[in-house]
Amino acid sequence: MITEATKQRFAREVAKYPADQKQSAVMACLSIVQQEQGWVSAESEAVIAEYLGMPQIAVHEVTTFYNMYNQQPVGKYKLAVCTNLPCQLRRGQDALHHLEKKLGISMGETTADGLFTLQQCECLGACADAPVMLVNDRNMCSFMDDDKLDQMVDGLRAAEGKQ
Repeated sequence: MITEATKQRFAREVAKYPADQKQSAVMACLSIVQQEQGWVSAESEAVIAEYLGMPQIAVHEVTTFYNMYNQQPVGKYKLAVCTNLPCQLRRGQDALHHLEKKLGISMGETTADGLFTLQQCECLGACADAPVMLVNDRNMCSFMDDDKLDQMVDGLRAAEGKQ
């Protein structure tokens, strides 16, 4: 589950903090686990808690507070559409509904082929570019009208050979 290579990555993050404050690396450790496994399981939280010398519930509180941590397996592409007020005013909810229809799933679900998970999220800090979405917690997409959404999904499917 958590390899020695992963623990070495943890150690590099922990080294950035004073020895008595290694718990400060909890978010970095959670990110490492998610990068390697795609999500953060309760078992992974327990390993991180032990490694950082903190209660497991404290790690779980961080995992559940931030929506960037997946608490269950997700598709290869996690599409998080902003539905906060500025995006709502510029068709953010419409973008989410368009993706639901295009992908054949509801918000919070994953496509049968495991390729896409659709989520809503809070403000991504790009209100002037609304509606916006985040792909795999890393790539911001702006001005996501129906045509751009279709192009993005079709392009990702094509890249996977699942056209």
